[in-house]
Amino acid sequence: MASTLDVARRQTGTLQRVPVNVLEFAGNRYVVSMRGQTHWVRNLRTAERCTIRRRGRRQAYLAVELSEEQRSHIVAVYRDRWQVQRFFDQMPSSTDHPAFRLDPVENGGSHKSH
Repeated sequence: MASTLDVARRQTGTLQRVPVNVLEFAGNRYVVSMRGQTHWVRNLRTAERCTIRRRGRRQAYLAVELSEEQRSHIVAVYRDRWQVQRFFDQMPSSTDHPAFRLDPVENGGSHKSH
């Protein structure tokens, strides 16, 4: 079941909502852009925070973009988990697919450090 990522738009500050698959892997959560440098990716880079909604629950996160070397393994796991190879046929390199680790933000604004 897909989740919804809510992020502030970088130009207007209004909310952008996009469906995403949240990858839970090795104790962390990740989102990957199957379509490359999309608006939600650019918005998330600017805002650095988002909310994930799933099954009526909301959780705020600090989004940490992965380096190219970190990204390749996460993108491979993501691709295999959701069988989304068709998106990777057009853009085969993991560097074409931005990926973010989602660190939960507690009520007081702190986040889990890595």
